[in-house]
Amino acid sequence: MAPQQNPPHYDAARRNPYDDLAALADPEDDHRYAPGPDSLHHDGYDSEPGPDDDDPLGLGLRVEDDEEWAPPNHRRGRRGRFGALPIAVKALVAVLVCTALLAVTDRWAALYAEEKTQEKLKDSLHLAAEPEVTIHGFPFLTQMYDKRLDKVDVAIPDVAADRVSLAKVEATASDVRLTGNGLPTSIRGAIIGRMQGNVLLSFDDLNRELGSSQVKFTEKGRASVLAVGKLPVAGHELRMRAEAHIRRTGGRGIETDITGMRLDISDVATFRPGKKADDGLRLTRKAADRVRKDAAQAKALLSVPALAKRVGVPPEAVKETLRNEKRLSRITGAPRFVDKVMRLNLVDVVAEHPWLLKKVGIDPGLVSGLTKLTQPELSERLSLSFELPDVPGYVRLQNISVEQDGIRADLSGMDLPFGDGAKKHGGR
Repeated sequence: MAPQQNPPHYDAARRNPYDDLAALADPEDDHRYAPGPDSLHHDGYDSEPGPDDDDPLGLGLRVEDDEEWAPPNHRRGRRGRFGALPIAVKALVAVLVCTALLAVTDRWAALYAEEKTQEKLKDSLHLAAEPEVTIHGFPFLTQMYDKRLDKVDVAIPDVAADRVSLAKVEATASDVRLTGNGLPTSIRGAIIGRMQGNVLLSFDDLNRELGSSQVKFTEKGRASVLAVGKLPVAGHELRMRAEAHIRRTGGRGIETDITGMRLDISDVATFRPGKKADDGLRLTRKAADRVRKDAAQAKALLSVPALAKRVGVPPEAVKETLRNEKRLSRITGAPRFVDKVMRLNLVDVVAEHPWLLKKVGIDPGLVSGLTKLTQPELSERLSLSFELPDVPGYVRLQNISVEQDGIRADLSGMDLPFGDGAKKHGGR
């Protein structure tokens, strides 16, 4: 009789579900419990596996024939995992060291070039102090090889400019073409393609350099400078006040127009040099008020027919006014008498009536010294004018303004040679 064939689903139906759960809990041991082809008889029923020659005790232990046992080497695994790290670190350190050396070399070359440029500028511009030069851009050596610098900052202190000195000239040069063979040690000169900067004429320098008259300069508006101080005249120190209006001249210089100059003789009189209507020697309001109150001073003033006529007393009435106290009081008490006295120019009477000045408290010798001072002479003492040094190339001053610390002007230029570059362009 032929053996009965099991249906296809027989194996799955006959399998113990707990075996599947055990396989899920411990996947590594699936081969110990999973049925194999040898575990089924020809009739399809499970049976116990037979003994294994390699595992006679059935403990799952097998002996590898091709490999002998050796104790574990824990250091071998670590070396394989981190063996590449020292090489990478060494490579990184080498790159950093090389980069640092290149940076130091490049910076040294830049410092050397800055020093050589400072020397060339000092010689070319005949400077008393060495300028400060800062070369921008990295790497510098490639710029030297191309003989062209992208940007250079220059600061020059104490530049002589006529009677005064500029406190500082600051400029940024671009497109600087070098002359030489491309090495820092062979810089011979350069040609500055473009330059932008500013110059400063400080009030501190003005006060020091023009301080023989003890004058202090301060800001008075955007284009004006106020000068206040003392001026010695004929043994007297007079308070002085003036205004200097700034304007550009010739593209390279600055001039001043001195106006509003006034010399105060204590609180008695004010002297304004010049020939304008308000110029001359005139009493202050305080002194004019004393004339109104002091009959002796009033009579001394009215005794000069030219002055009496200017305050409203005709020549034919002068004698009567001087004899009549009521008439004198009526004239000096008039509302506009003080204003009329203040408008009198006492310079006109110095030569013929020097005694009149003594009556009102003015030293005639002082007035004589004042009359010898001319407007140009006094203006020259307060002149703030200066002009940039004559250098080859195109240089111009622009946008002049008066600031708190001094007079400042924008500076622009192009094609400015110095060193060997200036010699090739016919410069000094």
